[in-house]
Amino acid sequence: MARRGGVVAAGHALTAQAGAHTLRAGGNAVDAALAAMLTSFVAEPLLTGLGAGGYMLVAGAGVEPALLDFFVEAPGRGVAGEARGELVPIDVFFGDVVQVFHVGAASCGAYGVPAGVCVAAERWGSVALAELVVPAAALAREGVALNAEQAYVAEILSALLLSSPECAALWAPGGQVLREGDVLVNGELADALERLGSEGAEPFYRGDIADAVCRFLADRGGTLTARDLREYRAVDREPVRASYRGRELLTNPPPSAGGILLAYSLALLARTAGPPSVSEILAAMEAAQAERTPEFLEDLDREGFADAFLASRLGATTHISVLDAAGLACSVTCTNGEGSGMVVPGTGLHVNNIMGEQDLNPLGFHRHPPGRRMPSMMAPSVVLHDDGVELVLGSAGSNRIRSALLQTIVAVIDHGMGAEEAVRAPRVHFEDGMVYAEPGVDVEPLEARGQTVARFRALNLFFGGVQAIRCDPVTGEVTGAGDPRRGGVAVAA
Repeated sequence: MARRGGVVAAGHALTAQAGAHTLRAGGNAVDAALAAMLTSFVAEPLLTGLGAGGYMLVAGAGVEPALLDFFVEAPGRGVAGEARGELVPIDVFFGDVVQVFHVGAASCGAYGVPAGVCVAAERWGSVALAELVVPAAALAREGVALNAEQAYVAEILSALLLSSPECAALWAPGGQVLREGDVLVNGELADALERLGSEGAEPFYRGDIADAVCRFLADRGGTLTARDLREYRAVDREPVRASYRGRELLTNPPPSAGGILLAYSLALLARTAGPPSVSEILAAMEAAQAERTPEFLEDLDREGFADAFLASRLGATTHISVLDAAGLACSVTCTNGEGSGMVVPGTGLHVNNIMGEQDLNPLGFHRHPPGRRMPSMMAPSVVLHDDGVELVLGSAGSNRIRSALLQTIVAVIDHGMGAEEAVRAPRVHFEDGMVYAEPGVDVEPLEARGQTVARFRALNLFFGGVQAIRCDPVTGEVTGAGDPRRGGVAVAA
């Protein structure tokens, strides 16, 4: 779809429609992103929620670019490590590949979404939060029918959804996990959204909801404490900036890892004379992956690390992208991991399993000290051209986020694709010596050189879920695209 006004791209039709409705009613890009976020907790509940964490990048329209970090923190202030329960492993089948994730109370970190929503609304919003939560709360109370993509996520996460009585009561009320067309009703989430709108973040960090979450998890081997939540704050960060083909990329800075590795990959590709080949893109991915050493991970939260890193070398998630008619861009990525299976009665929260995510804990689980912001591959990004916004994008997909975004940026800037063509283009990903490839990518030259290739039979959510908006720098036409791999939709305001 295309137009010259505002556009919202998101992982579900209801999510995108909520944002577009807010734009039509006079809200700005941040208002629309928040309305979409709140709706995503209902429409995409296995990917995000009030118990999740994330990042928001705001840029364009004369606003000083800013990154709001409300990601998950390591728990355990005041708790001995031996009090922690065991992580519970579950296998998740992506059709052509299997990943192991870990759930249970021990996988839960200090959530940041309520804090992030409230700070963003106060700082950049023009619509009252109490008004923004109304449609999302109504949907939660009425129920939302699972579409094909959300039903698929529920299917592959069935072991998680049956891992606790509380989670099973929500997701398998008849003894079988909900399927496509079944309606998920969550009145407790509706109540929590309404309290967020009327009372702000206070109940979630210092009130009765915080107390209920901490007690529930502690009884099951979790280490999230009242102090962890009481001391949690959303953090302002300066976006990482990188140049590519005369454009400026703004993306997520450390302690997140994804943005800096994306910037590094683009800088390597900028050395090529023309549009990079598949081999050159894979080489950039491999170089970025090689930089993710123990030392890199330990230094991510060190002040000035991003500048030093780039200078010395270059001499379950959901995403929402919004661009309003005034040129203000908001790019926000949130994740609940896959969820921990810990659905806390009376709170509306399914708490994250970030402490059990292998991709975010490559050096081993529970190595991060309490209070440390967890590293992440999430990289909400904006590409500027002549000081105007050309591209707003971000992705789900864990370690595949940076490769999905890299290929989308290359498709738009090097190959002149519109948003939809770029998002739908087949992708590759390099990790641990293996090239993963969707159909449509010519991998025969790679195999001829002895490269091991895992061929997927169709586009797959394994390769991320990019939601992108492009503003043509010449015509001003705006095109948006939601990733079909995750049921994404773009809606014009």
